[in-house]
Amino acid sequence: MAQSESVFSPGLEYLTQIDELIVQGEVDYMEALSAFQYKNIYGVKNSLGQVVFYAVEDSDCCDRFCCGSQRSFLLRVMNNLGEEVIRISRPLNCCLQELEVQCPPGKPIGYVTQELHPFHPEFMIRNERDEPVLKLTGPFCICGCDTDFEVKSPNEAIVVGRITKHWAGLAQELFTNASNFAIRFPLDLDVRVKAVLLGACFLIDFMYYKN
Repeated sequence: MAQSESVFSPGLEYLTQIDELIVQGEVDYMEALSAFQYKNIYGVKNSLGQVVFYAVEDSDCCDRFCCGSQRSFLLRVMNNLGEEVIRISRPLNCCLQELEVQCPPGKPIGYVTQELHPFHPEFMIRNERDEPVLKLTGPFCICGCDTDFEVKSPNEAIVVGRITKHWAGLAQELFTNASNFAIRFPLDLDVRVKAVLLGACFLIDFMYYKN
């Protein structure tokens, strides 16, 4: 899992310095008033609360209206200079979900695939060769207050991090789709895998918290 000879995809340099990302969805009051799903915008911050990336959804109005949280989408993750550094795409699937993470846009660096499990959410984090590198497992119940999705080795023997959905307050949780997450991972984790974990966070948000 450690960085290999410090070689990584362009645009991901900042991820070498951190072991935590905070993901906050922007509150859209028009969405709260109309109950219509608008495009999602996220701020991605470091542990000091400084914005390091922005993520903007590119999706079709018809898809948002007809498919809701199950819709296909493209998320463009940009740095503070407005440069696109990561592209995250999710196809429209009726059953098990998946997404692809690219950096730079057009070059896949990893994938997230939902695994079939009868009791709790489970996802596999895969590298650019579609090989499993980490497993992400959620709890039996994903409602309520703070919820942890544990990041483990593929055989689930070691817990190396977590994605935590933080309770954002009653009004925001009931009337908006804006969610707050924290992603924690080893500092020396390959930055491409860190980027894929960021993509997994967005997938979890759409699947379980955009309803």
